[in-house]
Amino acid sequence: MKRITRREFVAASSLTAVGGLALASRESRAEAPNSLPIIDTHQHLWDLAKFKPPWLAGAPDVLAKSYVTKDYLAATQGLNVVKAVYMEVDVDPRQQVEEAEHVIRLSQSADHPTCGAVISGRPNSTGFRAYISKFKDNSLIKGVRQVLHVPTTPPGTCLQEQFVASMRLLGEYNKSYDLCMRPAELADGANLATLCPETQFIVDHCGNADPKAFLAQPDGAALHTADKWRRGVALLARRDNVICKISGIIARAPQGEWQPEIFAPIVNTCLDEFGPDRVVFGGDWPVCLLGGSYARWVNSLKAVISNRPLADQKKLLHDNAERIYGLA
Repeated sequence: MKRITRREFVAASSLTAVGGLALASRESRAEAPNSLPIIDTHQHLWDLAKFKPPWLAGAPDVLAKSYVTKDYLAATQGLNVVKAVYMEVDVDPRQQVEEAEHVIRLSQSADHPTCGAVISGRPNSTGFRAYISKFKDNSLIKGVRQVLHVPTTPPGTCLQEQFVASMRLLGEYNKSYDLCMRPAELADGANLATLCPETQFIVDHCGNADPKAFLAQPDGAALHTADKWRRGVALLARRDNVICKISGIIARAPQGEWQPEIFAPIVNTCLDEFGPDRVVFGGDWPVCLLGGSYARWVNSLKAVISNRPLADQKKLLHDNAERIYGLA
């Protein structure tokens, strides 16, 4: 099979967009959102021949295999995904530099839609400065993330002195930090943003919201109450240096049949609190497969936002990411 290059991928996507918009003008404005270009700010890739993230040992079978660019292209086919930002996959800390160098090479190559990366890091370590300084002048490294909702990371970690110092350093280096934390601890994220006003924070997965918290008859206990999550989101949204990533929630979709409207309370709260200029889209592939395909997530989100102005839809799916991550 012939390998498709990023140039060919983007060119084909552009032709699809032009064709779709022309059809929209002939038929109806309602068709236009189907052709909007997408920048995916949360693309996971892992090649188990190169990296073996420790957490995969206990992961569901659907995740316990390699996922590389050709698989991503297949998953996003026909959806007009024109660029992607790689999101770290919690490799063994001994492989963090190797992972960063690997995704830099991917981002430099025309063979991949990946055009930048958020890399792994341990901000609460005294070695963080030496680690991140290796990449401070690399424009392809957009930011850092450490997942904070794992059992080995206690509540309040992000407010410890070393962690705060590392966040301020990221601001100096013009790098962002992705907040991936327990829904009950979103206030900690807001306090961190206040302590580090020069650092850009990005709230992953709508604050890890659980759709079950908003269902009248959920199939199990939710991870949080709806009200506490809403209060946490509101606190984060009051900080000008925080944006929200609309991602990840399909992975927690209830078992069995479900419709896109189960995501509406979460998505609409985030969009209303943060406003149209401080939200970005994330695919969270392949983790999204725990709840549905990449296409199902995109189409479900489009259904939820279909009543919003077309310009705001385009900001969420493409324009804000291009501006915030410097991808133009």
